[in-house]
Amino acid sequence: MKKSVVVLGTQWGDEGKGKIVDLLTERADAVVRYQGGHNAGHTLIINDEKTVLHLIPSGILRDGVKCYIGNGVVIEPTALIKEIKNLEASGVDVQSRLYISKAAPVIMPYHITLDQLRETKKGKQAIGTTGRGIGPSYEDKVARRSIRIGDLLDAQLLKEKLATVLEYHNFVIEHYHQAEPLSFDEIYQNALQQADFIRDMCIDVTGELHEHLDQGHKLLMEGAQGSLLDIDHGTYPFVTSSNTTSGSAASGSGLGATHIDYVLGITKAYTTRVGSGPFPTELFDDDGAELAKRGVEFGATTGRPRRCGWLDLVALKRAVQVNGVTGLCVTKLDVLDTFKTIKLCTSYGDQAFPGAATEWEAVKCEYQSFSGWQSSTRGMTDLNKLPTEAKAIIDFIEKFTGAPVHMISTGPDRCENILLVDPMS
Repeated sequence: MKKSVVVLGTQWGDEGKGKIVDLLTERADAVVRYQGGHNAGHTLIINDEKTVLHLIPSGILRDGVKCYIGNGVVIEPTALIKEIKNLEASGVDVQSRLYISKAAPVIMPYHITLDQLRETKKGKQAIGTTGRGIGPSYEDKVARRSIRIGDLLDAQLLKEKLATVLEYHNFVIEHYHQAEPLSFDEIYQNALQQADFIRDMCIDVTGELHEHLDQGHKLLMEGAQGSLLDIDHGTYPFVTSSNTTSGSAASGSGLGATHIDYVLGITKAYTTRVGSGPFPTELFDDDGAELAKRGVEFGATTGRPRRCGWLDLVALKRAVQVNGVTGLCVTKLDVLDTFKTIKLCTSYGDQAFPGAATEWEAVKCEYQSFSGWQSSTRGMTDLNKLPTEAKAIIDFIEKFTGAPVHMISTGPDRCENILLVDPMS
């Protein structure tokens, strides 16, 4: 029996992880979010009704499934509370099923201020962050000055820690960025109110997850962003501030590496990216516009339009390697239905996988072309009914990356899938 399944993105995020997690939670006892912040968004479409989640695990839309936010997540309490209230207003039972790690770092107002000031100061050199404080919060974590969720629950401890860290950050805000310093009293009082709201949901998440394992329960581990945004293995410096690869499922939740039984890598049938940074297969022609239009490529969190391009198999193979992917899920296959010719990047010429920004700038993609099927695959659930041209692309992806395709998504709804191997069975 599979006990722990990790679902993660193998590109630059936005691969459709939320829908797949929601689908698999039908057979899960608990869903765990283990990294990232509210800069990520998972869009779920169930019976044509759209729900966008940012911090709360996608399993919240399945009755009876427990949801955990692990220590690897950076939490902005205002955003979390808003998300909870919005879900509850639509009839979803949240507070009795959501549990928050006391060890998770808090995104404080000064983190958001610093994030935005830095991007403004960089001008054309800006990384393209969401400006939501995720990076500065992770910096405080590494510098061992974080205010963590558990600190919010102790008013006196919070006061002492906030006084010290705010003095540090206000100095930078005022003297380096020439901006107005933030108010201690305002931040402190607001934090106390937030603590009262989330107090009963704050627990030792790691301990409870191990209890689940001891009882033979099935856990689904949910990541944010994608592997090419990993702080170590991504297109540095145009990356996020956390590890988005499978190793962080253990460190961001407290599970051991040997507790992970299966890694499901999600990839679109093409490639997209939001924000700045390298994108070797990016298209600036009618094909790129068609991908964006048919794929409705706008960020779930920010609404920013996504850059679109052909599927990059070189990058996908690297993601399969660094994540130890057990099986792939190819999403948005139906977006390719109208194309006469479909291309897959199979080489960066003579260049190895880039390790520096300057190397990415020199990438020259080589492609293999495939005939399109120019018929609808929307909603298909049977592999035998897929056009032979579509099957040829799926087969090529498997052979090139060395990872079997276990799932194919043929539409946005939770029921529009071809399930070849069930990771949860």
